Amino acid sequence: VQLQASGGGLVQAGGSLRLSCASSGDTFTSYHMGWFRQAPGKEREFVASIYRSGGATSAADSLKGRFTISRDNAKNTVYLQMNSLTPEDTAVYYCAAGRGSWASGSRRDFGSWGPGTEVTVSS
Repeated sequence: VQLQASGGGLVQAGGSLRLSCASSGDTFTSYHMGWFRQAPGKEREFVASIYRSGGATSAADSLKGRFTISRDNAKNTVYLQMNSLTPEDTAVYYCAAGRGSWASGSRRDFGSWGPGTEVTVSS
């Protein structure tokens, strides 16, 4: 499966962004989907994930209430709605597809990755 994330950019603190990730090349509904992020000088970390059907989601505890993952299986696309952004949310955001444990938060459960989209939050 090929993944292409979009929607990143520069936003002021307190603002919102919605990231999109379009999938192609394989059956979208056979994959759980996830978002991860990597800030400068830090390891890649789990943001959120969603079950194949879209019927269940999981998010990092620190981001619950601000970040929401969703998917549109008819459009082969997964989204990440990000609200109340802070400079600490500045990172490259990656979408990923996997068939492993969908809610583990582990990169090992996601075998396919897109190239990432950069989000910069200014103070």
